[in-house]
Amino acid sequence: MNFEYNETQAMIAQSIRDFSEQHIRPFIMEWDEAQIFPVDLFKKLGEMGYMGVLVPEEYGGSGLGYHEYITIVEEISKVDSSIGLSVAAHNSLCTNHILSFANDEQKKRWLPKLATGEWIGAWGLTEHNTGSDAGGMSTTAVKDGDHWILNGAKNFITHAISGNVAVVIVRTGEKGDSHGMTAFVVEKGTPGFSSGKKENKLGMRASETAELIFDNCRVPDANRLGEVGSGFIQAMKVLDGGRISIGALSLGIAKGAYEAALKYSKERIQFGKPISEFQAIGFKLADMATEIECSELLLHKAAFLKNNNKPMTKIGAMAKMYASEVCVKVSTEAIQIHGGYGYTKDFPVEKFFRDSKLCTIGEGTTEIQKLVISRNILKD
Repeated sequence: MNFEYNETQAMIAQSIRDFSEQHIRPFIMEWDEAQIFPVDLFKKLGEMGYMGVLVPEEYGGSGLGYHEYITIVEEISKVDSSIGLSVAAHNSLCTNHILSFANDEQKKRWLPKLATGEWIGAWGLTEHNTGSDAGGMSTTAVKDGDHWILNGAKNFITHAISGNVAVVIVRTGEKGDSHGMTAFVVEKGTPGFSSGKKENKLGMRASETAELIFDNCRVPDANRLGEVGSGFIQAMKVLDGGRISIGALSLGIAKGAYEAALKYSKERIQFGKPISEFQAIGFKLADMATEIECSELLLHKAAFLKNNNKPMTKIGAMAKMYASEVCVKVSTEAIQIHGGYGYTKDFPVEKFFRDSKLCTIGEGTTEIQKLVISRNILKD
């Protein structure tokens, strides 16, 4: 085992730090308060290779693995987790679904545009009445010659408005049948395909979230990914990798909040000395630092398993669950260490606090992760 960055990882980490300081940090609160999704920023990220991290070079991607991917999402999220979330959703959901399940012709059609940031990707599974219960979805696709007619809506979709293409999982069989759903790629501009209102969110406000709406939307059979009925199974496999993404996002938030709290605790003087010298604060920082280290180790174990095509559902769920709960705890404690100042927008910890909660909900709630973990350990 090697716990140090290799040369490539160290170079990537420094590169993304420099990029974030120049292109993200100056605009954090402007984007957050106005809920601006900075499309041009993602074009720049594409030019740097960060929109196709896991995509092989033959399709225009960077051809990197999950250790490097964690580094990229984490470093961006230490500065602005809204941007980290969008990078994660684009890479691990839409792009990775196509990479994992498309045929070669489909990969050549869509991956180069996604991997270079020319196109931004969305991914649609969740519906208004089906969050964790994805098998109960109502959006349908009915075969009509060489096309499928899609009707229904998906909600809480990242990049639903600005995305150029979406991978959507819809029902082609009976409700509740895990083999009754199919995945399709739908391009922006397809008649009957539109987006709904942007959600006004507590946190992650620079990452666009809205509905995808299908009204007799005709999609060619050539846009179907894999076999009819395989969509749900595909989605579960995509979410396995997605858990590493949200874990990395959580890790970045936790590190950002911890580093801000550590710095403040050394500068804030009370009763004639820095508050970091009081045991109550020192113990908080000790707990925060330890739990961040644990999160990181779990995440990189999941990345190792994923890179080597080994079973990683259990460890991925553990990593996502633990890292996401830690980031909420650490950002909460960071506010407490800052005291009243932590409750103001003059310090970064209030934004980490608001952003952190999504990590325990998105791509499978903490409760769903516990279900996944328990089922896996009971069948071992």
